[in-house]
Amino acid sequence: MTTKPKVVLGLSGGVDSAVAAELLSRDYEVHGLYLDIGLGGTGKADAAAVADRLGIPFHTADIRDALERQVCGPFAADYLAGRTPLPCARCNPTVKFPALLALAEEIGADKVATGHYARTALAPDGRVLLRKGLRANDQSYMLSRLPQDILQKVIFPLGDYEKTQVRAMAGAAELPVANKPDSMEICFIPDGDYAAWLERRGAVPPPGDFVDRDGKVLGRHGGIHRYTLGQGRGLGVSGPHKYYVTEIDPACGKVVLSDGADLMAGRVYCADMNWLAVDGLPEPLEVTVRLRHSKTELAAVARADGESVVLEMQTPARAPTPGQLAVLYLGDVVAASGWITGADRTVPGP
Repeated sequence: MTTKPKVVLGLSGGVDSAVAAELLSRDYEVHGLYLDIGLGGTGKADAAAVADRLGIPFHTADIRDALERQVCGPFAADYLAGRTPLPCARCNPTVKFPALLALAEEIGADKVATGHYARTALAPDGRVLLRKGLRANDQSYMLSRLPQDILQKVIFPLGDYEKTQVRAMAGAAELPVANKPDSMEICFIPDGDYAAWLERRGAVPPPGDFVDRDGKVLGRHGGIHRYTLGQGRGLGVSGPHKYYVTEIDPACGKVVLSDGADLMAGRVYCADMNWLAVDGLPEPLEVTVRLRHSKTELAAVARADGESVVLEMQTPARAPTPGQLAVLYLGDVVAASGWITGADRTVPGP
């Protein structure tokens, strides 16, 4: 009898990881790992029920300390500094996948897996390429910070499927979470109210002024942590036109509002690059780029600027936001990613 190779799968208690477990169990000895962040809920019980249904070993790991250090603390610091953080993209390379790899090393597994909608491919030079999943569900943006040493060990069994197919497979396999709704919130803020979460932690910026570009006071805001560039809802400011957040000034505690015409940027700056399909930019490179977690992809020319990268946008991008990722693509392959640090935006004349 041939022994199946072992794989450690992140088993969250949701339908995606459950179907990933069912698919993997055909070729691997699957070990499910539930990452416990100490908030209770049904996740752990649901993950255990899936493991029991499939007859796979079930493990748990307490990741609260690592999550606080690597994700929650920086998340709070970003908002206090006027940036808009992206916690899932930080968690994947620093908390989630390291936890899976730690168990893999312990039990002698060569591979780890998750229920993300992405794909990998082996390049001729031996590196592993991160590729998009199918368009409807692609999650390559959030995985683009994974370094090559992690990608070498990762399997994404759902990469060739759409969510509707995964739901159908869950039902056909009679998995106990087949009809469980998807969670769309940040895992450590399950109610979605990040401003209240920040306020419960203690130090938050005080209320301040909404101002226009000329410095005229338009109203009062509840603290800069409640706003992000391009935001047009929940401002509570009326005037001759709809207002949008166009600048956040943490030093003065001001939030600048405009009609939104000055949100378009022709040049975007990013730093702390994670090079995946290319090794730097010895020459300018034509790419497409996502500047937020959406399907919007714009053409750009990427140029090296010391250790950073400048993206010359072929069409202006709306509200590139410090704290978010710029993910560079060559076709369906992630070339690199970097954290947005700023942009050159069009400021309308008089």
